[in-house]
Amino acid sequence: MVHVLSSRILLHPTDPERSRAFYGEQLGLAVYREFGTGPERGTVYFLGGGFLEVSGRSETPPAPATRLWLQVADAAAARDELRAKDVEIVRPPVKEPWGLVEMWIADPDGTPIVLVEVPADHPMRYRPGI
Repeated sequence: MVHVLSSRILLHPTDPERSRAFYGEQLGLAVYREFGTGPERGTVYFLGGGFLEVSGRSETPPAPATRLWLQVADAAAARDELRAKDVEIVRPPVKEPWGLVEMWIADPDGTPIVLVEVPADHPMRYRPGI
């Protein structure tokens, strides 16, 4: 087995400044590090157990199969906070048949982002022996 030390999602947005404003200001992700200069400089954000790197530029948006799954403590509170920052809510928080509460938004290039709340009684929270 490969021993992975960290993980990173890499996005090459069509408009880097617009994407940095979305991820840094509207979503409020904390900056891990920045590199390079100019409008296509790289910014790496903390994503809980991984990182999101927004760098370079692409002529086309990411493929439709690309999605981000971000766990939040409270989906309703996240909805209120994001609305206050003018983030479009594609779908409000809904408790899914599998027990997770999911809310959908999208980044400026249309990359789907699923914000997920794991309720206290959900099996994902069960850790035998802990």
